[in-house]
This record gives sequence, C-alpha cells and structure tokens, in this order.
Amino acid sequence: MKIDVIIETGPDKRFEAVIDSEKEYGLPFGLLGEGNSVQECIEDFYESAAEMKALYTAEGKEFPDDWEFTFKYDAASFLAHYSDMLSLSGLEKITGINQRQLSHYLNGVKKPRPETIKKIETAIHRFANELSQVNFV
Repeated sequence: MKIDVIIETGPDKRFEAVIDSEKEYGLPFGLLGEGNSVQECIEDFYESAAEMKALYTAEGKEFPDDWEFTFKYDAASFLAHYSDMLSLSGLEKITGINQRQLSHYLNGVKKPRPETIKKIETAIHRFANELSQVNFV
C-alpha cells in the first residue's frame, strides 16, 4: 500500500512527518515522526511504524506489511530543510518568486496557493534536471 507522508515544520521549527490526512488509507491508527532535521524526522516516523507493528503483534492483531511510504514536503519544510544549501536569492532565480514571498512561506507568515506550490515544484524539478545533465571535463 502506498502511503503519502507529509513533512511539515511545527510551531517549534522542528520537523514533523504525518500521514496525509486528506487521503483515506483505512488505517485504524496514526503515525508521527519528529526531529530537528528531516532525516531525524523520517527515522522517527519509521520507528513509530515499528513500534505500532510490535504493539499489534503483541496483541495478536494483524498488521499490514506492504507499506511504501512517499515523503512529501509542505513549502515551509522544504524551504527550511534546504535553506543552508539554497539561498532565497538562488530560489528566486530558480522559481521566479521573490525572496520576500519565499521568506513568508519559510516562516509560516503566508501559505502558498496551490498554483504557487506547483510553480515552485516545477522550477525545482527543472533545476534538478539541469544539474543532472552537468558533465565536467
């Protein structure tokens, strides 16, 4: 079963990973991961899943083993995670969205519209594709 997991930044600026609440997976429980980095957050999420499996096993309940998690970022968590690698100035050049607006998204002052999210995602994918074509001599 493919399950989308959203990586968000919490009020304390830590990262959180939660199962996408907009989709119905039929799970009788939730899973949560938290951490100071995206990697810690994802590891904690997997630990949460392992703990839930152990609980179900101990109680003699059937637990699904065919999970495939896909981790997705909200705009704020993406910007926070990559802020030490991609400056807002650089992201402005890549996405065409001004730094001030990106800063608002990063700090949770504003939430981007779906069209803006798509614009950012498309620009990032285009940039990544461009980088993947780089060859040195």
